[in-house]
Amino acid sequence: MAWKVTAADSAIVLIDHGIGFANLFRSHTVAENVNGVVALARIARIYGVPLIVTSGPDNSPVGPLYPQLAAVLGDHPVVLRSGAFDAFEEEAFTRAIEATGRQRLVMAGLMTEGCLLHTALGAVEQGYEVRAVLDASACVTTETHELAVRRMTQAGVIPTSWLSVAAEYQVTWANAETADGFRDLVGGHSPTFAMQGAMQANIERHAAS
Repeated sequence: MAWKVTAADSAIVLIDHGIGFANLFRSHTVAENVNGVVALARIARIYGVPLIVTSGPDNSPVGPLYPQLAAVLGDHPVVLRSGAFDAFEEEAFTRAIEATGRQRLVMAGLMTEGCLLHTALGAVEQGYEVRAVLDASACVTTETHELAVRRMTQAGVIPTSWLSVAAEYQVTWANAETADGFRDLVGGHSPTFAMQGAMQANIERHAAS
């Protein structure tokens, strides 16, 4: 197993990030979850990574996608499911994944112990290598989130974060084509890194004066 993913060998999968779940999970705040999933969608755009978004119909309990996510996606297609917790149980989703030609999947979803867990396990069973982006996923309680993560890791799923994924894709600041996108991403979604960048800019400004 290769421990690092690249933009050339992976696809990003977003599962059920709908407003109907926002009232249910407590393992993370809504703001944290929105921040993480929007960051992942932006990562797919910055690095040209295939992006598969799946959810239920807007009139289902999941509801429409987070408005912030929908704004980033624009007219990007959403693979609608009829209710399967393991998205691989539905042909349209399986076809969409196969069409990417990628065997390494970077997944996030709601709820962690529901559709993310079952879809990740389904992917492993079908021979895919899976990363679960845990700060773009959430669960009813912290305990159930952690239990689902434990079950996934026991099956071979690798836990990660959106920033780890972005850093693996970027590799180095020397990759100038995507460096500005990476900088904007981190500055917009990680306040601590944004402050660090501002501090460094301040130091350089005073050093030059």
